[in-house]
Amino acid sequence: MKRAWPLALLLSALSLSSAARAAEDVPPSFGESIDVRVVNVEAVVTDGQGNRVSGLKPEDFRLRVDGKEVPVEYFSEVKDGEALAAAPEASRAQPPVNAAGGAAVQGAAEGRVGTYYLLYVDDFFSVPAHRDTVLKALKADLGRLGPDDRMAIVAYGGGRLTMISNWSGSPADLGRAFDRAIARRSNGLLRRSERTTSDNDEAFAEMAANADGDSPPDSAQPPGLSDLQRLYATDLVRQVKGDVQAAVSAMRAFAAPHGRKVMLLLSGGWPFSVQSYVARGDGALPTKENLPGGEEIYGPLARTANLLGYTLYPVDVPGIQAGAVDITSAGQQTTAQLRAGRGRHNPLANDPPPSLETPVDVGGGNIPEEEVEGSLKYLAQETGGKPILNTNRGLALALARDDTRSYYWLGFSPSWKHDDKRHEIRLEARRSGLKVRTRTGFLDLSRKAEVAMMVESALLFGSPPGALHMPFKVGEAVRSKRGEVEIPVTLGLPVDLMTVVPDGNKYTVQLELRFAASSADGDTAEIPVVPVTLTSDHQPAPGKVVKYETKVKLHGKADHMVVAAYDPLSGKIATAETDVKLP
Repeated sequence: MKRAWPLALLLSALSLSSAARAAEDVPPSFGESIDVRVVNVEAVVTDGQGNRVSGLKPEDFRLRVDGKEVPVEYFSEVKDGEALAAAPEASRAQPPVNAAGGAAVQGAAEGRVGTYYLLYVDDFFSVPAHRDTVLKALKADLGRLGPDDRMAIVAYGGGRLTMISNWSGSPADLGRAFDRAIARRSNGLLRRSERTTSDNDEAFAEMAANADGDSPPDSAQPPGLSDLQRLYATDLVRQVKGDVQAAVSAMRAFAAPHGRKVMLLLSGGWPFSVQSYVARGDGALPTKENLPGGEEIYGPLARTANLLGYTLYPVDVPGIQAGAVDITSAGQQTTAQLRAGRGRHNPLANDPPPSLETPVDVGGGNIPEEEVEGSLKYLAQETGGKPILNTNRGLALALARDDTRSYYWLGFSPSWKHDDKRHEIRLEARRSGLKVRTRTGFLDLSRKAEVAMMVESALLFGSPPGALHMPFKVGEAVRSKRGEVEIPVTLGLPVDLMTVVPDGNKYTVQLELRFAASSADGDTAEIPVVPVTLTSDHQPAPGKVVKYETKVKLHGKADHMVVAAYDPLSGKIATAETDVKLP
């Protein structure tokens, strides 16, 4: 069973010089760094029968942040992919104000509104046959994309995150990208084998204890997981967190588009409560292991989506699992059910887009099924999206597109404190009987947390957009008798990164270094923050680099290393990465 492993850092004497080698150009990027000033709130409004309600105005909404009503500063209605025109000036004797007494409300430009679909393919947990069924259905549905819609495709199988397609509106180009996604290796069968092995080990241990007469009665059993279950659960938490972080990195890398942003999250089976999932419902009692709960595991993904304006539509790649009951399996299929994508509906047929307002239900009391669907429901609820479950998985693009064609767009400008606190958003319709579905909060991200996320993104996706490049060289790794591996490292810290401060007769620079390492199996190291003080008798010249030497000590295996240098005063970051060979 794989174990998580730490990354230790040893610093050697540093050499500070104004090296003659010039810094290289910043590589082409496919996105931009985070720059959030306005919090966007996309809202779907329905009546008591679940029908969409149109024609509402800013004064028809009440927006609360942390329980306090705030002004709606930006407002538009998008109907069938078109931003509706504002009311004629002649009909407005006075400038419009929102219900909370704020300034004039600004709207989006009139005309077509495109949707950016970021498709995240989970190759770490997905079984190939299940994943390919969903990918083939998505490929067949590419004709549903509008002229202003775009799609990008990324995939994660452990270790590095792969960009299969940048933003594209070409069905032909995207079709070829889907073929590449289908051709990729998927590791879901290995994940299932790990689960089966854990269950078999647990069953064998119980049989052995019963045969020896050592098994205590049920009333004497300690609550929670056994030692074997706890071992598997700990690894499962680490694996899911790695997958979640990959999805976070994907959103950050594709944060730039200014429009409706949707992530189609193809999940291969992430349980909400790992403890309940491993124990099949028997481990829900308080235990001593203190495994992280669902909100702790999936919260970073939901908060990043809300920060960047993404609505999540998680797709249930496994579909109906063994032990669960599809409500249409008894043969009671109506035309409405078929159009909703349930039962034996052909996901490749060009039926009218079904509705997501009434999701498919699952019976049978299947704990693993409930936990897997629980994570999808949580992510959708937190970001204002909808989970696409069971047999609806073949209609993912049609369902998401239909759900995002008509909505209200509201915006407000909070007083950013950059303190990493989450703030609750509550949007209500002032008219009785109307239901509003939208995101539930936003994160006031600190610069420190943003830099840490950028480094983690670089670990999975390469150098983050906007980061300076720096030379990076590793020496020959040496393994100690205790199994540790020490790797000499030489960096070329860009002078353009630094804020140089005069200090008497010298010049001083304060930087932070972060190292991270990963393996193709999905193992990642913790990222220590190392403060570095550089001094020199003369001011380093712009466009040059400063040579810096150190040593990195690894426990475990790794095949890739990332380092980031951050200047807290300028806010600039430089990154570098390289493959490593361990003895």
